[in-house]
Amino acid sequence: MKVQIQIRGRKYTVRSDEDDEDLVAIAQYVDSKMAEIAGRGSSADEYTVAMLAALNIASEFDRFRRQVDRDLAAVDRELASTGMVLEAALGAGA
Repeated sequence: MKVQIQIRGRKYTVRSDEDDEDLVAIAQYVDSKMAEIAGRGSSADEYTVAMLAALNIASEFDRFRRQVDRDLAAVDRELASTGMVLEAALGAGA
């Protein structure tokens, strides 16, 4: 599927297997990150702005990934604990 997106005033046609609404939202997020960086008053060229935006987004993703890993580990511990309690309760009733 081809989707029209716009980043920093430039229009792009991209092919994607993703939902076009998701891709448009992602492009808007990238555009907002680039605008945020460009608005910090530096006179960086568009390439530098794009690289800094990519680094910021990658950093956000990495923090999110680590948090998800911590949350999943906590869920695993809770499931193991619940399993032990359940086994003890079922064993006591036998």
